[in-house]
Amino acid sequence: MHIYDANSSYPASSHRATTSGGDTGHSGTPYAFDGLAAVVLDDRGTVVQWTGTATDLTGFTAEEVCGRSVHELVANVPEEMRWPLHKPQSGWVRLRHRCGNTIDVTFRTTKVDGSQDVLVLAAPAHHVANHEQGAALLRALASQNRIMVALHDTELTLVQTNSMPGNGNGRGVCPGTRLGDMLCTQDAENLEAVLRRVLTTGVPVVRRTQRVRWRRGPARPQVLSLSAFRLENAQGHPTGVAALYVDDSDQLRARRHLDLTREVAEHVGKSLNVVRTAQELANVLVPALGDLVAVDLAQAVFEGEEPPGRPGGGDLHLRNAAMAPAAALWPAGIKPGGLVPPLPDHPLWHSFRHGETLTLSLEDYAAAIGEPRLIEFLVPQGCHSVMVAPLHTRGLTLGDISVWRTGRSAPFTDDEADLLRQIAAQGALAIDNARRYAREHRAAVALRQRLLPPATTDTAAAETAGIHLPAGGAPGIGGDWFDAIALPSLRVALVAGDVVGHGIPATATMGRLRTAIQTLADLELEPSELLGRMADLVQRLAAEVPSGDHDFVGATCLYALYDPISQNCTIASAGHPPPIVVRPDGTSEVVRICPGPPLAVGGIPYESTTIHLDPGSILALYTNGLIEKGDSDIDQGVQRLTDALATACRPDRALDDTGRSLLTELADQPPRDDAALLLARTRAIPSEYTADWEFPADPSAVSKARETTSRQLRTWGLDDLLLPTELIVSELVTNAIRYAHPPVHLRLIRHDVLVCEVTDSSSTQPRLRHARTTDEGGRGLFLIAQLTTRWGCRCNDYGKTIWAEQPIPRTPDDSPAPS
Repeated sequence: MHIYDANSSYPASSHRATTSGGDTGHSGTPYAFDGLAAVVLDDRGTVVQWTGTATDLTGFTAEEVCGRSVHELVANVPEEMRWPLHKPQSGWVRLRHRCGNTIDVTFRTTKVDGSQDVLVLAAPAHHVANHEQGAALLRALASQNRIMVALHDTELTLVQTNSMPGNGNGRGVCPGTRLGDMLCTQDAENLEAVLRRVLTTGVPVVRRTQRVRWRRGPARPQVLSLSAFRLENAQGHPTGVAALYVDDSDQLRARRHLDLTREVAEHVGKSLNVVRTAQELANVLVPALGDLVAVDLAQAVFEGEEPPGRPGGGDLHLRNAAMAPAAALWPAGIKPGGLVPPLPDHPLWHSFRHGETLTLSLEDYAAAIGEPRLIEFLVPQGCHSVMVAPLHTRGLTLGDISVWRTGRSAPFTDDEADLLRQIAAQGALAIDNARRYAREHRAAVALRQRLLPPATTDTAAAETAGIHLPAGGAPGIGGDWFDAIALPSLRVALVAGDVVGHGIPATATMGRLRTAIQTLADLELEPSELLGRMADLVQRLAAEVPSGDHDFVGATCLYALYDPISQNCTIASAGHPPPIVVRPDGTSEVVRICPGPPLAVGGIPYESTTIHLDPGSILALYTNGLIEKGDSDIDQGVQRLTDALATACRPDRALDDTGRSLLTELADQPPRDDAALLLARTRAIPSEYTADWEFPADPSAVSKARETTSRQLRTWGLDDLLLPTELIVSELVTNAIRYAHPPVHLRLIRHDVLVCEVTDSSSTQPRLRHARTTDEGGRGLFLIAQLTTRWGCRCNDYGKTIWAEQPIPRTPDDSPAPS
């Protein structure tokens, strides 16, 4: 029994289609039809022939449809499509299905040759839309010159493709071609292995990077991104492989260039040494950009100075600063530190001097040089192209960088020239920073060298050696200092100090303090009094610092005064670590002192400590950079230094060698704080080279003093000094008797000079003045100043001592030495 639809005379099925998957009609009921239905209509629109595919599409059989109007199959036929008034060539309609639903279809009509009948071809609308979109996609992919769509059969022969990107001829690839016909053998085998694995396993490959070389094309390898999947027939059997090849060369090259630029930023400029920075630049570029790299710098840059303002090869006096790789076979004209000969005038060099990066073939480079001998002198063997970029920054041309390629490597491109220009700008900035640092560092070193005393001294009182190691290990800059000051009467002052801070400000402060200590030492003050005056000075210096300046003026200091006659050493400390003494028997100990506050404090008196030092003892003065190491306690650092001194100090070892080894062993590497060490090996003046007497406050004692002095000088064999010495003694003793209180002490000291001292109980300082013609006195000190090399006065707790020195003429057998 047939059930008829209300709007159609066609019977409706008593059951609904429930096939899963496939197409869906307008009602949402799925249909599995995906073919092409064919129907023949006569000129009145009557169905005359009905195919099996039409039955599959609509569910109606030929017996049910033939002889009936096509309008009965179409729901809601628009006027412009009503047959036979209108016979559309193509369009979209909604067909009735036997199950009662409707199906959207796209159709196309064509006349049957020799009759009035019309052939109608129809397919589900969404299948047609998918087909059109797929075709449009394939056409778009096929039109891309950087994307290849390739269909391979099961033998991996190309069945259909557009032009392979970068194949060198710009034309399409003929069907039947194999990859080995286009690519180098090894590259083709690698690529076919990937496609065969996809064909065998069915596992697709997505964005796999393949580096290939074309048989006929550029020598530079090309980078392809491969995506491939297996093709199958309706039964699921493999029929081939579809592959997409995308030219990734530009992206990969851009990534490599970006990586190289980042490497330059990370690795170039770590050192503030000009040559090392140039070598870092050369190392980064090999082999990333070229096979050989040479960096040439102006001679002035090596010295930290600015090169000439006008750029140019000959004007800069270029020298090679770096080569990479160093083990390569370089020509004779390119060697470390070698002078680069000036190049002949050529238009290419004019553009180079104006900041342009040159990319030249070997032939162009040889033509620019001109002279065959110069070409052989400058061009590496096997090179075929070169890029040369100026190192230009801050308005200065520091030199140039040359990058060579050898062997089968590809020539340089414009992109690589732009990259080298950027890298040269970065490298030039790093080299100029190193140059500026070298200039400032040299100025600081020169400043410190002129502020510090000689590293070693040799006087009658002691042999000294000083070693300094600034923070960070940079030689010559820091605020720690030492000093050995020769004083009258053969005494010596030993100083060690530590200024707060580092660098040039600390060095400048150190110079001011050292000058002040030398001035105060000449006044022959006691150590405690000298430090008290230094504290007042530091407070004044701190008050001069501008309010917005963050520099703090402060220092610690140790001042020791050693007398080789008494062999006593008087020490005072302003917040400084205590000295260490190594006895002649090899034992060592820390000197117990009463340290006062640092020099920046002031207002608190300092105390002096006196110790006795046997001849040959070594007194060590140091700064805290030598005892502060890691997290260890300062006391532990002092003990470590004490033990090291006992081991290192030997009578047969030079003090400077001892000091250097101690500094290397004990200081942090690199030191976090300035470190200084002063070693003094003490001496004693033998008793036979000194003589002293005491005279009453009687004018007759003057003649007795002269006679005693003459007798002692003859004993010493100093007859040539009898007359001036008698005059000096006469004047000094007379003044002491006339203006002071008894007793009067006279002492003579003989070494490389003859020292005459007169001590009295008065604290009045004598003054040198020029007597007028009519004055009866006032000429005594003037005469003494004329007869001696120097004279002076020092005060003490019980009075003052006036001293005068005369040089002793040297003879081979008349050279007294201290013990």
